[in-house]
Amino acid sequence: MKLAGATVRRGGADDRAFVLDLGRRSASSSVSAVRTADEADVVLAFERLVAFVYEREHLALIAEVDGRRAGFLLMMYDIPDEVTLAEQAFIAYTAVEPEVRRSGVARALLDEAERYARAAGLGYLSLMVTEDNAAARALYDGAAFATERRMMTKPL
Repeated sequence: MKLAGATVRRGGADDRAFVLDLGRRSASSSVSAVRTADEADVVLAFERLVAFVYEREHLALIAEVDGRRAGFLLMMYDIPDEVTLAEQAFIAYTAVEPEVRRSGVARALLDEAERYARAAGLGYLSLMVTEDNAAARALYDGAAFATERRMMTKPL
């Protein structure tokens, strides 16, 4: 699939180092302004998430621009909705290299994830996004995602 010069392919074992590297470099974008977090802890949490995803039924998508890896999306298939138990595809993490952000790479990854989820016969595609991440929220709004729940936090 191509969009804005991005080609998206299914990731393989040789892409895991790229996923870990880019994810470590972008992990701080997952922290809301409400919480204070040590960078090392945020990176560790990301690494634990990747290990969790790779242990389950999952899909890794890799975006490439001009033959170079530019972003990734990790999606799981075996995590049902916790309230309705409906089957769903769940996007666990998405990251794009800083120099190609806002060029269509994330949208290409998201569109391909949706294509895979539909082909698998899943009725929902879900994800979580930090309220502070306006760019990501705009992407998801533009892709017809709806806010279904809110996690609310009170600093003590």
